[in-house]
Amino acid sequence: MRKKRRNFSSKFKAKVALEALKDQLTLAELATKYELHANQISAWKKELLANSFLLYEKKRGPKVDADEEKEARLYEQIGKLQFELDWLKKKIGECDEALRLSQIAVLEGLSIARQCELMSVSRSKYYYQAVGESAENLKLMRKIDEFHLSHPEWGYPRMTEYLRASGLICNRKRVARLMKKMNIRSVLPKPNTSLSAKSHKKYPYLLRGLKVSRSNEVWATDITYIPMQAGFMYLTVVMDWYSRYVLSWRISNSMDKRFCLEALDEAWKWGQPEIFNSDQGAQFTSLEFTSELLNRGIKISMDGKGRALDNVFVERLWWSVKYEHIYLRAYENGLDLHNGLKEYFNYYNNHRLHSSLGYKTPQDIFLQHLL
Repeated sequence: MRKKRRNFSSKFKAKVALEALKDQLTLAELATKYELHANQISAWKKELLANSFLLYEKKRGPKVDADEEKEARLYEQIGKLQFELDWLKKKIGECDEALRLSQIAVLEGLSIARQCELMSVSRSKYYYQAVGESAENLKLMRKIDEFHLSHPEWGYPRMTEYLRASGLICNRKRVARLMKKMNIRSVLPKPNTSLSAKSHKKYPYLLRGLKVSRSNEVWATDITYIPMQAGFMYLTVVMDWYSRYVLSWRISNSMDKRFCLEALDEAWKWGQPEIFNSDQGAQFTSLEFTSELLNRGIKISMDGKGRALDNVFVERLWWSVKYEHIYLRAYENGLDLHNGLKEYFNYYNNHRLHSSLGYKTPQDIFLQHLL
């Protein structure tokens, strides 16, 4: 018997999307709570972010005849749609299939089938989406994360062999998929197999051979995976390269550009750098993110493909925060994780003595170069 299709009210969608936006629960936890697919929740969250500004738009101007106004609106809409469709057909060839698939969402008035047609992808590829990760996969992801922190040079073939040697059952395809979901890459150079947006401009790496001698000369950012009791979250930071001072941070239950932009916006209270370094992920190559930097006259530097050690100080921070904090606890939700990280970063910045800083704190070094 065919399963009855569920229909959701706008009020229900808004409720779920707003809760996802709080980043207090993982997508897996929200999916269980509301008996939904994690991809459905992610789509509603993305739709809410994209259209929230419409709540504040007001119609202005003199009143005109209702029929004339309606006809004018229709012609305007037809012209706009035709222009947008022509633009889309021109630009669609510049994007890889993975990026096109990521743009498809559940929308009222525009079916998945039509979106797939517009994006030139088959419906079968859209519907072949990974479900929430099983307990077995979460266990694998935790071990992958631990191995990667100690051996960042391992790619998925070697990672698979060491996981098997630890008594875990897995194959290379499975490990490769999980590493990709965790935003983990080998630091060794390799062919470009990432799914970054082809239409986004990539910038050269500017830090090779550069001697950084003061605070606010270079800032760096990155994203890492944080294991939870049920599912996982993502953490991003903005760090001062010279002092190792964590200028700002954010967590999210999805790896989108929103929480990266929020972290960047918070970091401006400390001034601004001459150079900003990141990897080539779609969050950091997006027009919204790079425009924030270019509009302030900041030079953009990006790690080479497969060269995570180009951002070595942020990689060291990930090791510290996980082995000194995350792995010693079992956080149940995003709120507890947020409070725990707030406490840890206060300790890291203001109390933790760093041997590489002459046994001073990041705050000591950061502030002495600003005074």
